[in-house]
Amino acid sequence: MSGVRSFVAVELPASFRQEIDRLHSRIATEGLRLVRPDLVHITLKFLGDVPEKDLDAVAAALREVKAAPFPVQVKGIGAFPGGGVRVLWLGLEGDFSKLYQGIEKALEPLGFPPEKRGFSPHVTLGRVGRPNVEISRKIKARMAEFSGLDLGGFTVDRFYLKKSTLTRGGPIYEDLAAFPL
Repeated sequence: MSGVRSFVAVELPASFRQEIDRLHSRIATEGLRLVRPDLVHITLKFLGDVPEKDLDAVAAALREVKAAPFPVQVKGIGAFPGGGVRVLWLGLEGDFSKLYQGIEKALEPLGFPPEKRGFSPHVTLGRVGRPNVEISRKIKARMAEFSGLDLGGFTVDRFYLKKSTLTRGGPIYEDLAAFPL
């Protein structure tokens, strides 16, 4: 039985989407599929396919998460993993710990195990379909041009439960519920 492909995320303000759009033209390189600016977000937890009947319970659990609004700086650019680049990202400086841990704690009783890798706040700018040495070299050279990148800050004051529908034209995201901090 398939479910609703879902995740928990923080949205970026519209002004950052415009900055990312400008940044795309400067970082584009062969082999790097850029994420459309209207789709960028900060993933707090990927849930996978959730049975539709369970979405209300997920939303109810997320309503119980207690965290205060907090400031975030959008700074730096990097890549996962360190060797062959698979993901190019924008870094985030801010204390996501209370929000992230609250989400993990709220969802664990519903069968969503805590992430073993921990949380590294970032915004995905692009992905490499088939990493190789040449593509990684090109991307790392572009990254070096942005070593002091600082796009400014914003306040995280809400998070969302989102639905992701995969299509040939890329994913379509839909807000299922919003949770103010």
